Amino acid sequence: MTPKGQLLIIGGKEDKAGKNPEMKEDNNNFSPHEILKLLAKSKDDRIEVITAATTDPESMRKTYTKTFEEIGYTNFDFLDICDDQTHTDYHLKRVEAAQTVFFTGGDQNRICNTLQQSVLTDLLKEKYWNEENFMIAGTSAGAMCMPKIVIIDAINGEAILEHDIELNLGLGLIHNCIIDTHFVHRARFGRLAHAVILNQDCWGVGLGEDTALLIEQGSKATCRGSGMVWMLSATEIGKTNTKNVKKGFPIYAENLKVHILTDQCKIDLNSNQFEGSCSGEV
Repeated sequence: MTPKGQLLIIGGKEDKAGKNPEMKEDNNNFSPHEILKLLAKSKDDRIEVITAATTDPESMRKTYTKTFEEIGYTNFDFLDICDDQTHTDYHLKRVEAAQTVFFTGGDQNRICNTLQQSVLTDLLKEKYWNEENFMIAGTSAGAMCMPKIVIIDAINGEAILEHDIELNLGLGLIHNCIIDTHFVHRARFGRLAHAVILNQDCWGVGLGEDTALLIEQGSKATCRGSGMVWMLSATEIGKTNTKNVKKGFPIYAENLKVHILTDQCKIDLNSNQFEGSCSGEV
C-alpha cells in the first residue's frame, strides 16, 4: 500500500522574514518563503502548527503568524501539545480537520517523548496513508522526529567514536530514513554517517538550511530550496569495525556512498533511482 499523503522535511532555518541576507549570500537561487509556500495548495487550507518541540511556543507563534500572513495563509492555528493533551477530543478534532500539520523546531526528544505512542500520532499516520493531499511537515527537530529511528544526541568530533551517538524511536512516519538537519552549517556528516553505518537499511538524509525534501507516494523525494541535501547510503559498506570496536575508539567504513541533491533533483528512496536537475546546465 502506498501513502496518499506527503511528507515535507525541512533542514531548518527556512526563510521566514522574506528577506534573509545570510541565505541570499550563502545559498544559490534563494527565493523568499519558498519552502513554507509548499505547506498548502490553497491559501485557505487548514494548517495546524504543533509547537511541542520548543520551550518557547509563544515566540514560535509570533514568528510563524507573521510569516504565514505574509505568504497569504488565512486558516492556521497553533497547538502546544503536552503529555496530557494527546488523547483529548479537542486536539484530535483539530488535527482531523487539518490539510497540513506542521512541526516546528526545538528538541526532537520533546516531540518523541510526547507523541511517539499516542492516539494523535495514530491519527496522523491514518491521514497520511489514506487522505490525498494531506501533508505532514516539519523543520529542524520537527523533521528529525518523523522516521522510525531518530538521532537524539551525538558528539561532533574529528572522528566517529563508538558509543558517541544516541538513537531512539521516532514517530515512524517513514521507515527507511534517518534524518539530520542544519547538516552543512553544523558539520553533522560524522554523526549521520555513524547512524547509517549502524542501520544499513536506512538512508541518511542530511538536510541543508532553507532546503527540504518533499516525499510523495512514500518514496519519491524531490529536493526543494536554496541549499542541498546529502543522501548517505551504507548498503554497500565493505570493511568496517563497528561490531568489534572498543568503546571510545574511532570507527572506519569502506564504500559509504553519498549523493548530493539540489533544487528539483529527485531520488526514489526504494529503488535508489536518481534524477538530476537541468537547472544551471549549459
